[in-house]
This record gives sequence, C-alpha cells and structure tokens, in this order.
Amino acid sequence: MEKLYQLGVVDIADKVRSGELGAVEVTQAFLNRASELNPKLDAFLTLDGERALAQAAQVDRKRKQGSDPGKLAGVPIALKDNICTRGIRTTCASKILEHYVPPYDAHVVERLRDAGAVVLGKTNLDEFAMGSSNENSAYATVKNPWELGHVPGGSSGGSAAATAASLCAVSLGSDTGGSVRQPGSFCGVMAVKPTYGRVSRFGLIAFASSLDQIGPMARSSKDAARTLAAIAGYDDRDATSVERPVDDYEAACGKPIKGLRIGVVKESFADGSDPEVVSALKEAIKQLQAQGASVEELELPHAKHAVSVYYLVATAEASSNLARFDGMRYGLRVDGEDLRDTYNKSRGQGFGPEVKRRIMLGTYALSAGYYDAFYLKATKVRTLIRNDYTEAFKNCDVVLSPTAPTPAFAFGARTGDPLAMYLEDIFTLPASLAGVPAVNVPCGFSKNGLPIGMQLCAPAFEEGLLFKVASAYEQLSDWHLKRPSEFA
Repeated sequence: MEKLYQLGVVDIADKVRSGELGAVEVTQAFLNRASELNPKLDAFLTLDGERALAQAAQVDRKRKQGSDPGKLAGVPIALKDNICTRGIRTTCASKILEHYVPPYDAHVVERLRDAGAVVLGKTNLDEFAMGSSNENSAYATVKNPWELGHVPGGSSGGSAAATAASLCAVSLGSDTGGSVRQPGSFCGVMAVKPTYGRVSRFGLIAFASSLDQIGPMARSSKDAARTLAAIAGYDDRDATSVERPVDDYEAACGKPIKGLRIGVVKESFADGSDPEVVSALKEAIKQLQAQGASVEELELPHAKHAVSVYYLVATAEASSNLARFDGMRYGLRVDGEDLRDTYNKSRGQGFGPEVKRRIMLGTYALSAGYYDAFYLKATKVRTLIRNDYTEAFKNCDVVLSPTAPTPAFAFGARTGDPLAMYLEDIFTLPASLAGVPAVNVPCGFSKNGLPIGMQLCAPAFEEGLLFKVASAYEQLSDWHLKRPSEFA
C-alpha cells in the first residue's frame, strides 16, 4: 500500500477534496517525515508544524461544510526561504536577515493558501539565491538525497532536496539564472521556470529584478502543472506582471506530440558536457522521435556570451537591490563609531563571501567610466540572445539541451574556482536572459546513481507546450518515478 508521503500533488488534493483523506492526516505524515529526515539533509531552515496543522484543519472544516477546499486542498508544500511568509522567519539563508519576520505574505503564498495548500516550512538556499551548489548558505549545507556527499545544486537546493526525498509533496523555488532547473536536474525532479511576468514576484526578496522568477518543483509534470496554475496570473503589485489568461496546464499533460518540432542546441554535445549527460540526452531524443516528433539541430549564436552577460547584469542589479540591507531598516545592525562605520560593520558581518563578491562585481560594472564598457554592452548582447530564441522558434516548437553539463558534483569540487562554478549554469542562463519559459525533466542517471536532466524551452507564455512534451516523455520512461534509496 502506498504511504502518504509517496503521494503526489494531484493524488493528495483529489483525495482530500473527495473526503477519502483528511488534510490534517496528510500534513502530520509529512511533518513527521520532515522532522525525522531533515537533520540528514538540512533541506529545511524552518519547519512550522503548528501553523501547518492549523491550515490543514481549516481545509478539512471547509470540505465538511460543503465548500470546495481548492485545487491544492491539503497539499503539503515547502517554500524557498526568500519568499515572504507572514509571521514566519524569512532569512534568505543570510545572517543579515537571521531574525527577519515579514508582516505580509508574498503573492504566491496568498494564492497557495487560497487553493488550499498547506505550508510546511521554509527551505534552505544559497545566500540571497546566489550560487549553484548550496554551499553558500550561512546556516547549513544542503545534501543531495541521492548521494549525501554531493551538492543538491543551487540556489533552490533545499526545495529540490526536500521534494526528491518526499519531505513535501511539492515546493517553490526562485530561478534567476537556473536556480530552479539546475537543482531540479541534480536531484531528479521536474522543475519549472515560467515566462518572465507569468508569476508575480511581490514578496520575493529581490536578487536581480530583470531575471528573478518563482517556479514549482515536483515529482511529475502533472503535479508541477497544477501548482503553477495556482500561482500564475496577473498581480498589480508587481509592475512586470502580465495581464493575460492562464492556460490549463494540467489539460496539456498527456496529449500526443506527433508532429512536434524539436530544435536541439548544437552546443549540447560540445566538449565540456559530461559523456553520460550527452548519452542520456541522445537516448531521450530518440524516444521523443519514436513518438512522432521531428528533431533538427540549431544554433543559438550568442548563447556562448550568456555567462559573461549574466554575471554583469545580475550582479549590477544585486548591487542595487541589496543596498537596502545597511542596518537601518532591515535585519542585522552592528553599531559603529559613526554612520559609515555602522554600514561597514552591519554589511561586513551580515553578508557572506559570495554575496560580497557579487556586490563588488556589480558595483564596479555600474561605476562611472565602466557603465558603457560593461553593463550597457551586456544589455545589448542580452537583446541578441533574446533574438536568437525568436529566430529559433520560427523553425521549431521547443528548444532542447541538457539542463546542466554534469551530474551533481562532490562538496568542495568547485568552491576554489568561481568560474567553474558559474559554468554549471551555462545551459540555463540563455533562457533566463531571454525571459522564455523552461523546464527540467529527469532523463537518466549516471553510473554513480546521480540524476541527469533535460531542459526544454518554449516561446513566451507557452508553458502548456512544455508540460505536454514533459508529460509525453514521462510516459516513455520511469526516471521521474525513481526515489533515492535512503529516502524511498
């Protein structure tokens, strides 16, 4: 008999809505599991059992009173700890926000509660979402549930690890340059970066505002589709939110892909990609072709500049966004001899090394005399990268590549070489800079038992197409059904 923690989003919600399961019963099962196993993974920074059980009881009451408790009724969800939650500590995994308790909920949290979801707690991340391995958290390093000596990816590594180990049914992460998709690949879960403007960032603590997006991580495409539908839609509190109807993503799952045109990024098979990643990707392409999809190789000519562009644009925006944390209104304050000394001590003791590195890079790029040479030039190349996708989608429906060039690596393997760490996002950055939607779909395992991911990108607001292809692939394979043996 299937255990409660093995159920996915759709199964839990449908059973709670029908009365077959109680939301409190489900929530307690996940809380027990998370309390028992989190010390092995450090995926959660905060577990909030009392509030979660109260929310679940409310869902059960609503159903008993004859009202529909919502499409996510009783679904236990974990939230990355840079998403504001009223009354629950939100730290960004930074010492500077160690005691910060927001007075309001982020837009996505409001939408989740309205849909009946139950928030279990807040998940660990690289400090202020800056990192590709989760080794930059100020509190603890998240472990990959498939191999505890390896990283879970970053920056949403806590959300990915919690989902893969079934400590929650689904989670939310934030994706600036790949921070949902890359840990999704490393931990073997479906992960979605929506179109820029599809999901409101109101209440997401900003890293790089022209790139940040919130997306779900789940154990199947259908579970991710239902969760994204719950959080997507217009919000006038986010100036970048687009007023456009939300498609029925769940209905797109299960549809045939005959006639679909897939463009495979030529650089996917270039030197630098792990041979096992290349092999898994080629096998996945064959399976999609067998279902009637056509495949053609394509080039994204300016994608090779994506790493340089990203680390100019994102760090410049981070330099500006993080200026608010100076010990005056938010977070840690360390009094000095004068105002400047207070700034220096508060920020010096509050931020970790990677955040300081990126603030310095961004401040330099924006400084007088260097703005035109670096930041302005980067924004122009960003437009060329966006144009590459526009051209590509004239000849194909989706663009396919690896999500990451390698499976998860061991702790410490990249920390001495920041450039090697940044190159882990080489396949995810172009879609982030172009603002198009993209997903990670599990597509294999290395001989060491570590997951491998396939990335699919679609034109803006065509998330339904991504769910259609991902779902079709899930019917051809069982990679998404595998569980880490220690957490099965």
